Amino acid sequence: MDEAKKDELVKILLTRGVENIIPGREDLEKILDSGKVLNVYLGIDPTSTKIHLGHAFPLRKLQILADLGHKVTFLIGDYTAKIGDTSDKETERPILTDEQIEENFQTYKRQASKFLDFSKVEVHHNSEWLKNLNFSDILKLMQNFSLNDFISRELIKKRLSEGKSVSLPEVLYPIMQGYDSYFMDTDIQLGGTDQIFNMQAGRTLQKVLRGKESCIVANGFLSGTDGRKMSKSWGNAIWVEDTPEEIYGKVMSIADEVILEYYLMGTNVKQAIIDEVKSRLESGENPMNLKKELAKIIVKELHEESAVQQAEDYFKKTVVDKVAGEDSPVIKVDFPVPVLGSEASLAAYAIANGLVSSNTEFKTLLKEGAIYLNDKRLDGEAELPLNQGENVVRIGKRKYLKLIK
Repeated sequence: MDEAKKDELVKILLTRGVENIIPGREDLEKILDSGKVLNVYLGIDPTSTKIHLGHAFPLRKLQILADLGHKVTFLIGDYTAKIGDTSDKETERPILTDEQIEENFQTYKRQASKFLDFSKVEVHHNSEWLKNLNFSDILKLMQNFSLNDFISRELIKKRLSEGKSVSLPEVLYPIMQGYDSYFMDTDIQLGGTDQIFNMQAGRTLQKVLRGKESCIVANGFLSGTDGRKMSKSWGNAIWVEDTPEEIYGKVMSIADEVILEYYLMGTNVKQAIIDEVKSRLESGENPMNLKKELAKIIVKELHEESAVQQAEDYFKKTVVDKVAGEDSPVIKVDFPVPVLGSEASLAAYAIANGLVSSNTEFKTLLKEGAIYLNDKRLDGEAELPLNQGENVVRIGKRKYLKLIK
């Protein structure tokens, strides 16, 4: 690799979407310039079956380090998933079984391969080493940490002040993650800003037990379609295996305020394009133009160029022209259909066909006036006023259901 390309990749690694580098950028630049092959890892707990676009951002950083010739590990936290990290959660996470963890992992590598060249990246499970620790080993590790540090974290303090439970296994989670870093003799850890406390545990063990300084690259978070952090839990994610039509529609639904963020953290485009987008936004160009371009880029990156036009046409038909797609679910009914409250209600049909995830989501959309029947907003009806023949239900901007009476 020529020096110009190497410098470009290092700049992306150190600046793009980065919120914090520990102990500092100069320290990281120094070890990157040392000529040594560095041990690098990113860990993901398999608490879901899917990877979203927010996960893709650090995966792309991991690929950069692999392209630079370093030893890179994509770590599956199958053992830590048994506890569940609550760094960004206000309640305990449910404990997963071995079967659930294995089921979740099955799809991870396939999805991650959209961003990682696994011929250059190792895959490991942290059960490979964590399951071998005995109680004496764990006590020795715990001696390097203070309970005071753990309970001083904001979310932990909040839970304790509200009388909520904080389990003892949660206290062990940062130590387990720290041991991951120590066992792999890590030079660089990648993660989100919510992982800094846990990643610092790795730095502590490296320094105390091995006398070695290591670095942390803490990236920011990509916002979800509702403006909050993209999350498996909140239903606001763009999943990397969503259909091109779903991806295009979800991107078009993001707030104007996060367009630049999506170009920065949701795509692989060059910085020059991001700078141009920023300039166009500041000059007052219609954000819709930029979202259309963004949607095409993301569809192309997650699928292929041939999928872009089809996704764009589908969006125009279903959202702009408000015409139900040919693939919309069709249900034949010969009886009154309640909006809520039964197995044959509109809410139940919507859930069964994946148009909403729950009754709660359906009720929220109904309250917000986001559900239409034959282009008329549903407003408090107990029962659907169906016409004879085909009736088109629109849920939100992009989802349709046909009821044939």
